[in-house]
Amino acid sequence: MTTTLRLGLAGLGTVGTGLLDLLASHSALIAARTGTAVAVVAICARDRKRDRGGHDLARYEWFDDPVALAASDKIDVFVELMGGEGDPARAAVEAALKAGKAVVTANKALLAHHGTAFARLADAAGVALNFEAAVAGGIPIVKTLRESLAGNQVRQVFGILNGTCNYILTKMADEGRDFSDVLAEAQALGYAEADPTFDIGGFDTAHKLALITALAFGTEVDLESIYIEGIEHITLADIRNAANLGYTIKLLGVSVATADGLEQRVHPTLVPVGSQIADVDGVFNAVRLFGDFVGPVMLYGRGAGMEATASAVMGDVMAIARNVRSGAEARTPALGCCPEFLARLPVKPMADIVSHYYLRFGALDKPGVLGQVAGILGRYNISIASMIQPERQIGGAVPIVLMTHEAREADVCSAITEIDRLPLMSQPSRFIRIESQLD
Repeated sequence: MTTTLRLGLAGLGTVGTGLLDLLASHSALIAARTGTAVAVVAICARDRKRDRGGHDLARYEWFDDPVALAASDKIDVFVELMGGEGDPARAAVEAALKAGKAVVTANKALLAHHGTAFARLADAAGVALNFEAAVAGGIPIVKTLRESLAGNQVRQVFGILNGTCNYILTKMADEGRDFSDVLAEAQALGYAEADPTFDIGGFDTAHKLALITALAFGTEVDLESIYIEGIEHITLADIRNAANLGYTIKLLGVSVATADGLEQRVHPTLVPVGSQIADVDGVFNAVRLFGDFVGPVMLYGRGAGMEATASAVMGDVMAIARNVRSGAEARTPALGCCPEFLARLPVKPMADIVSHYYLRFGALDKPGVLGQVAGILGRYNISIASMIQPERQIGGAVPIVLMTHEAREADVCSAITEIDRLPLMSQPSRFIRIESQLD
């Protein structure tokens, strides 16, 4: 053993406390596997008096300012677990990189907004910027894309990246409960925040997808180009209709490099029952990708939580510790490509994507309604693959559920707008995409 890797830890919430737990439990194991002792020597948090699971904070040097901690000569690695896309997290990470400190962070929002700039700072300083814990918790997707599969041209990557949404959709399907009922339960169990918008609106998934896309396709991080749609409008009727058609509904983050540009999209998706991604239930996450040489690869595990996230943070720290012991100068580029090679690919508009679609209409119980709907779909080159008519809803509305063959999104949106203007329509129509490239 040659030295001690000194960590400065900013943020002592759930993950920060979990990291202290892991170090306390496995310090000897970590030293054996890296050849270097790893220790937290300084900390920063908002409340010095709050209990942190029995940890004695007096043993660490306390900093009131995370930026001062990040630039301190008393640390080798700055571990940022504060969260948030702006300051103080942004200023602290910048300060650490400019001071030549390696950085480990679990902050997906920060990296989704500033990841490219940070990658360039890290490269210029010759230090590591590691963020495994920022994407899918304990699932090693960052290392897989950045290192293990670096020799592959990735064609597509998609996944379930938010445990809250997956929990809600699983409960709705398994127990026949409404969205609002399951959401309230998720909040009571701590799976969803008091304001769940970030999760159920798809924004958390989008932050993670932005990072996965950059790693998979060698691009700059481009959160702004991601189409985002959440699960708040998914009804129990949609869940049941999907099941009757042989599908289940998942919130997916999908990234595909096409000849017409890069697709980056987050939305509810019908996936075939029996597919690998359909079997990912509860709070678990999964990421599936296709490499030109390796073929399909799927990673599955806990996407959040104290232990899983702390495990990912420690894995990043240990990678740095091994470099310290070996005296290695080379660093894996933060986004997988050297910054000068990061591309800015054209973005394919959502209007131009082609997919199969699930369409749900609510019509008055009058003759000819189905013919009018089919006629409008036909004018927009949308052909019907199958149809079911569930039981009539209260108030006399006749539900019509259609599955289409491949169609262009702009045509589907235009057709639905025209159909909703029909006097026979009793409620707004809905559509959900069916991912046809999963297997």
